[in-house]
Amino acid sequence: MTEEESKQAKAQEYDASQIQVLEGLEAVRKRPGMYIGSTSAQGLHHLVWEIVDNGIDEALAGFATKITVTVEKDNSITVTDDGRGIPVDIQQKTGKPALETVFTILHAGGKFGGGGYKVSGGLHGVGASVVNALSTHLDVEVAKNGKIYRMDFTRGHVTESMHTTRDVPADAHGTRVHFVPDPDIFQETTIYDIKTLTTRVRELAFLNKGLRIVIRDERPEVPTEEDFMYEGGIKHYVEYLDKDKNVLLKEPIYVEGIENGITVEVALQYTDDYHSNLMTFTNNIHTYEGGTHEEGFKRALTRIVNDYARKNKLMKDSDPNLSGEDVREGMTAVVSIKHPDPQFEGQTKTKLGNSDARTATDRIFSDHFNKFLMENPSDAKKIVDRGILASKARSAAKRAREVTRRKSGLEISNLPGKLADNTSKDPEISELFIVEGDSAGGSAKQGRSRLTQAILPIRGKILNVEKATMDRILANEEIRSLFTAMGTGFGEDFDLSKIHYHKLIIMTDADVDGAHIQTLLLTLLYRYMRPMIDAGFVYVAQPPLYQVRQGKLQRYIDTDEELNEVLGQLPPSPKPVIQRYKGLGEMDAEQLWETTMNPENRRLLRVRADDAAEADQVFSMLMGDKVEPRRDFIEENATFVENLDI
Repeated sequence: MTEEESKQAKAQEYDASQIQVLEGLEAVRKRPGMYIGSTSAQGLHHLVWEIVDNGIDEALAGFATKITVTVEKDNSITVTDDGRGIPVDIQQKTGKPALETVFTILHAGGKFGGGGYKVSGGLHGVGASVVNALSTHLDVEVAKNGKIYRMDFTRGHVTESMHTTRDVPADAHGTRVHFVPDPDIFQETTIYDIKTLTTRVRELAFLNKGLRIVIRDERPEVPTEEDFMYEGGIKHYVEYLDKDKNVLLKEPIYVEGIENGITVEVALQYTDDYHSNLMTFTNNIHTYEGGTHEEGFKRALTRIVNDYARKNKLMKDSDPNLSGEDVREGMTAVVSIKHPDPQFEGQTKTKLGNSDARTATDRIFSDHFNKFLMENPSDAKKIVDRGILASKARSAAKRAREVTRRKSGLEISNLPGKLADNTSKDPEISELFIVEGDSAGGSAKQGRSRLTQAILPIRGKILNVEKATMDRILANEEIRSLFTAMGTGFGEDFDLSKIHYHKLIIMTDADVDGAHIQTLLLTLLYRYMRPMIDAGFVYVAQPPLYQVRQGKLQRYIDTDEELNEVLGQLPPSPKPVIQRYKGLGEMDAEQLWETTMNPENRRLLRVRADDAAEADQVFSMLMGDKVEPRRDFIEENATFVENLDI
């Protein structure tokens, strides 16, 4: 047997020698946030992904074809896969079964150089032992060697040692993990959100073509089951992202290749949108902050489009090259790489740092994309023409763009005239309120805390950026004012480190027009200042609907249900006075401060886009050109909307 054949045979065996032990588990329950990010709902759902990632790793290694995630009736979780099954023989270093080691020792697994996996997913890689430590109960069953092996744990400690429970066919294989999250750890909630789980399961199915992932909700309210499997992988992902858009190419361009152990997949399509949507992944981790694989893709795309345009005389010799921004306008793309040793950096550890990923992505995409353009001249011309059109609009917007750049402290200030800035220059304590209407803007300016709160009134509805070119966007005074006030730039030039306010708070009337203005502003922020949303800097204020006064009692109330409840608790006399706030302008400065702006008692909703794919679709559907998807959405959701002010 050759050395290579010996290595392959070893990988097939996947035994205890491949389980390496790096450190103990003691600190996990003391500082869970260090291991799963937080103990909020986000951390609760992260437990599921730690177990699912183990099944994904088996699939990446070629041994698993199906994973099932089940939310049980009692809100516990069961994850099964048909991989090789966690090893059950004795692990040499600990002298205990490998199954026990994996669930009780931090960083014990086949991902740490033991030869179990060439590529593994999961951002933290802390795996089964952390899930075990943070669960009141966990039990695991492994099908292997014609038997079912089982272990039980309580808060990370063994309560039932490994034992066999029954015989199964000799070729049966796989792992089943069941766990109950510990309410002492997850004090905010232990209730799983099926939408959050389904969204990530769908994404994982797109990113791992041919892998079937089933998600079940067995809870009594609405038992459901969804089955995801995409033979086309990320090509189908791009089609899914563009389902409510007008596409320019017959089908997405798909590229796949391997270089130096790095697998690169790229799928891209062009639409008639004015923005681009680029999503990048490394080992199934969504790299929100981009990194070297994204750089390699962008560099190759810009170079190849320009080279093709020059060679085929689609641009004049005197024309400048198309910029990266030009060739990406209207593009939807997914870049997914699998790297044997990914190095993450950035603010949230979701930026890839490996230089070899840049080279591999550039080279593999360049070769295939160049070939595609030569073999499909009509599609190639559409792509080049799209870029030329974008270039012309960019030139027209260049002067307006300069106007939106805040000058430094050494230069004369060019802040928008309507902006009432705060006096502090510390972004961490500074807040910018975007207020609907001059009347409410006046009250907000009078009632604010001048040290920390800046006010920018906007009049009416801003431009719908979903349907506008950059020169039209920058011709809009309200949008220019917002870009200038934030100081970050926008689009390709956006720089989060230059931000002037760590809270951008949208404050609109609690009616249909207010909701529309909110949607227009959120569309603008998502399309052109997205890192602000990812960083958690965008909020929506929650002004009250009513004020109830009776004698000395004064209460502000948010919903009709709460109003009825309060009125039912008040004595019959004197008769309560109820004021319904039709708009922010009906509140004086003191009331606006008390109810909506005072950090001591206000309520803010933080805007998140955890599911970038869904957020992109929602904005395209609500604000784009296609009428039918929007009409369908309104018809499906109309029953959930009450008491609209029309």
